[in-house]
Amino acid sequence: MKKPLGHMTALTFALLSGLMFGLGLILAGMANPAKVLAFLDLGGLWDPSLGLVMGGAIAVGLIAYRIAGKRSTSFLGLPMNIPTSRIIDKRLVIGGLVFGIGWGLAGICPAPAFVLLGAGSVKGIVFLIAMLIGMGVFELLESCRKN
Repeated sequence: MKKPLGHMTALTFALLSGLMFGLGLILAGMANPAKVLAFLDLGGLWDPSLGLVMGGAIAVGLIAYRIAGKRSTSFLGLPMNIPTSRIIDKRLVIGGLVFGIGWGLAGICPAPAFVLLGAGSVKGIVFLIAMLIGMGVFELLESCRKN
């Protein structure tokens, strides 16, 4: 087994990965709520270009998950924690619906919201605050459900 890299090295890789991901979102137009909403507007002036971005991301993700699924440690030497559940339950479906409705109303999802936050966008800030409130409500409901 590989020795894990130091915290600073792992942090450097995380920051560089986040920077590349953010730049990719900007170049693809995913950080532009108007472009996202145009993609979701099937009855109006539909812009299919984000479908190509999503298709490319899915293809890369499939390959990455195939490789990761065969490993016990990451390339940085850290343990792999890949979800194994394949259960589609009510909570997953409702969560997906809430996510989709939020995405459709705002044209923003979590990663582009951080890009918008970095750009000083009020819409991005409001979205992130709403997302954090939603996460808090979820945690509250989960703690009530478990007790």
